[in-house]
Amino acid sequence: MKLAMIGLGKMGGNMATRLLRHKIEVVGFDFNEEVVNGLVTKEGLIPATSVADAVSKLEDQKIVWMMLPAGDITENQIKDLIPMLNKGDIIIDGGNSNYKDSQRRGVWLAEQGIGFMDSGTSGGIWGLDNGYCLMVGATKEVAEAVTPILKALAPAPHRGWAHVGPIGSGHFTKMIHNGIEYGMMQAMAEGLDLIKGKKEFDLDLAEITELWRHGSVVRSWLLDLTADALKNDQALTTIAPYVADSGEGRWTVIEAVEQGVAAPVLTSALQARFRSQDASGFSFKLLSMMRNGFGGHAVKKN
Repeated sequence: MKLAMIGLGKMGGNMATRLLRHKIEVVGFDFNEEVVNGLVTKEGLIPATSVADAVSKLEDQKIVWMMLPAGDITENQIKDLIPMLNKGDIIIDGGNSNYKDSQRRGVWLAEQGIGFMDSGTSGGIWGLDNGYCLMVGATKEVAEAVTPILKALAPAPHRGWAHVGPIGSGHFTKMIHNGIEYGMMQAMAEGLDLIKGKKEFDLDLAEITELWRHGSVVRSWLLDLTADALKNDQALTTIAPYVADSGEGRWTVIEAVEQGVAAPVLTSALQARFRSQDASGFSFKLLSMMRNGFGGHAVKKN
């Protein structure tokens, strides 16, 4: 099987690598030629000098997977792809697009006879080794055509991926996933900030987070990352108390308002991130560290 991967950054590059190691041919394009050349040398990527070149190197049913920033960049790339593709070909958006945009794009591409899949993709920088959690929205026909790719990217062929529903549902599911993630991270950061603040006990954060990893109700991958980071520097002295928000948390809160569903934890977690952008505090350092740990997101340094 063969596909084109457009965008070979932290996620796209690792996803291309995982596919290649599972014997799926990948034609790759990125404006960073050094990244492309590295994957050619190390993994056997088929290089492309442009998106058009990448598409031209595909045969039969063409499948183009995009790992690009949400918004205009993704929108414009889809527009550019349409004249390069034939009826029955497939575009996959594996980035963090708004699900409403994905619904609209699905209708638009269907009018051109082109299939579309929105793939909510979780796993961050660890996905190469551990596999990715894939939440995909598509028609049954498109999902079946892409299934071998999903099985290769997932932690195992029969787990860690699902065709969750129609077009838009993949990005919707990932949006809610990220909103929950905000709340879990915020709770952990606030709790550890309280432990740090209890000076009379002189508690060891590294010891306590490591303790919680074994048998406790709050054990999780986020806790694993936190415990590992605190072993090296309990004060997180090199990290500024600034936490960015990528947008999906905002969309989740907007969805709650539109549905009239109470989501106070998710909402307050988002508001806390806004507050961190004009404040200081240890809990914000912890949140920034966690984002860097699972997703490789940039950390603002002191």
